[in-house]
Amino acid sequence: MTDDLSDLLAHDAVLESLAVPNKKALFQQLGNVAARQLGLDARMVSERLSERERLGSTGFGGGIAIPHGKIDGLTKVTGWFARLSQPIEFAAVDDMPVDLVFLLLSPTDAGVEHLKALARVSRRLRDRGFVAKLHGAGSQDALWALFANNARDAA
Repeated sequence: MTDDLSDLLAHDAVLESLAVPNKKALFQQLGNVAARQLGLDARMVSERLSERERLGSTGFGGGIAIPHGKIDGLTKVTGWFARLSQPIEFAAVDDMPVDLVFLLLSPTDAGVEHLKALARVSRRLRDRGFVAKLHGAGSQDALWALFANNARDAA
């Protein structure tokens, strides 16, 4: 498989400059976006993310976090990407604040698919060159093109 993540991430699931003061507000905002796009309950999405985060931070270092959760009623693994306007404290493994967030929501019975999606996203976001392009991308279109692998040089 290529670096293409467009099977997980729709164009309208890319947020270019999300302004949130903290992790709780981030989960509320992402919950609202996910709920609106998938017809879910926003508070339930936010609560699932917070429950998972209590098990351990999903901030894996380098300013990146991959919050994730399993949600009743979903039919496939779905993602959202947010580049934050200002980094926020996230209790990441390297204690660095986070400004790039890839949210993954999966059906409750998506064991292997959930883990494979997490691994694909994690692998992509560990690529420092790719992360630099995400930071430099000038628009939502450019960000999405990077994830869709449509424009390796979109930044």
